[in-house]
Amino acid sequence: MNTNTATAVAVRDPWSLVPSLGNLDAYISAVNRLPLLTQSEETSLARRLRDHGDLQAAGKLVLSHLRLVVSVSRQYLGYGLPQGDLIQEGNVGLMKAVKRFDPEQGVRLVSYALHWIKAEIHEYILKNWRMVKVATTKAQRKLFFNLRSMKQGFKAGVDDADTHRNTLTAAEVAIVARELNVKPDEVVEMETRLAGGDVALEPTGEDGEEEFAPIAYLADERHEPMRSIEARQRDWMASDGIARALDSLDSRSRRIVEERWLKVNDDASGGMTLHELAAEYGVSAERIRQIEVAAMKKMRKSIETATAS
Repeated sequence: MNTNTATAVAVRDPWSLVPSLGNLDAYISAVNRLPLLTQSEETSLARRLRDHGDLQAAGKLVLSHLRLVVSVSRQYLGYGLPQGDLIQEGNVGLMKAVKRFDPEQGVRLVSYALHWIKAEIHEYILKNWRMVKVATTKAQRKLFFNLRSMKQGFKAGVDDADTHRNTLTAAEVAIVARELNVKPDEVVEMETRLAGGDVALEPTGEDGEEEFAPIAYLADERHEPMRSIEARQRDWMASDGIARALDSLDSRSRRIVEERWLKVNDDASGGMTLHELAAEYGVSAERIRQIEVAAMKKMRKSIETATAS
């Protein structure tokens, strides 16, 4: 019975020993209980992976270093991102390191993997932190990930009365800029961004309908589908629609409409009045009004037919 149980444990998928990251506490507890490899075991597994593509060997190498990823992820909790996400990205870096690890270099996997784990977490933070790209050059990335620790170092060397100061002095800015090879104004800008508070776009409380969150006034209604359609229709009406409707009128009706509705003189007095048009055509003002009404109905029908097609 005991032999069968031992055999079952031996062939059990080692990944089944690690719970989902959905339960972070259980995951951390589980990976901390996984056994560490000796140097000879690590070398043997790495050679099996390199020479034979042994995926079971790769799995054992990854599993034995999951606790390293958890430890590294704790160093980046100050950026406001979930530790579970940081661990997940760090695990990607760990798997990349295992794939590229050469056991003949005389270096332990833990030292080699540290670079890959941090690199993957760095990329994740830069892409997702506050949804703003805060660092582009190599020097700016170095500034982004070292400014916090350097500020803590400055605080450690000052009097207790000054430890609550949150901003760098001009002298400290100059020191950071010199050591990290960036401009002083870049140090000031990065410090401002790191010190800024996060703002939820959508309501976070239970009374979300009554809470006035930024999403309520940040929405760009210009690109809302119905508004876009209406805007296109207005543009068409102001150009092609009116022109097509005018083409459907006889010359007298067209001139009456243009003088009454579409003409604007430089003196802002507008077009001709009913009486002026009546005098020109030798008819009554009422007749001009009737022609105008009939022309407007014809134009409206022309536009409705065009929009329906």
